[in-house]
Amino acid sequence: MIRLFVGLGNPGPEYEDTRHNAGFWWIDTLARQWNASLQMDRGYHGFVARVNHPQGPVWLLQPQTYMNLSGKSVAALARFFKITPHEILVIHDELDLLPGQMKMKQGGGAAGHNGLKDIQAQLGSPDFWRLRLGIGHPGDRAEVAAYVLRKPPSSERDLIESCIDRSLPAAKPMLDGNMAAASLLVHAKPAQPKPPKPERPPLG
Repeated sequence: MIRLFVGLGNPGPEYEDTRHNAGFWWIDTLARQWNASLQMDRGYHGFVARVNHPQGPVWLLQPQTYMNLSGKSVAALARFFKITPHEILVIHDELDLLPGQMKMKQGGGAAGHNGLKDIQAQLGSPDFWRLRLGIGHPGDRAEVAAYVLRKPPSSERDLIESCIDRSLPAAKPMLDGNMAAASLLVHAKPAQPKPPKPERPPLG
């Protein structure tokens, strides 16, 4: 089961609405749904909430170390509570997916994402789960750093928020240890609006 949900982002109001903070948005939404209160815990270098479920205690974490030191926060909490990498889900922004798209997988490389890179180094394993929220790509590698630290236009923000809302039901099977069912929920295509029925021609 997933015992630690980690949303990645940068601390401070100037970063709050930037693309790189999509992981923070996901944790904020889950915390509201679970009536959990995130509190700063200096021992774990981040905002932390403990939520008691029938399956056992579960932690929500938003590292406050800045993105490239996210592993310092994740490893501190995971080590203390003896949480293994395969019991961790990291939610993060993903350049290689468009806004409105998301994917979930276990393990793999960091694909240039500094937050993932540091978590992998600090845990000593790439085997944690990742939920990748698409933010799109600026089209030029030289522009990536500035792009992720900018606010998306409202149309893109709405698409990212829709992914968050659609993926939250996957948290329940994650608590039950059913990652296959969680993956199916994350990867389900959003319902398409039905086309209007053609009008019948008038009689006569």
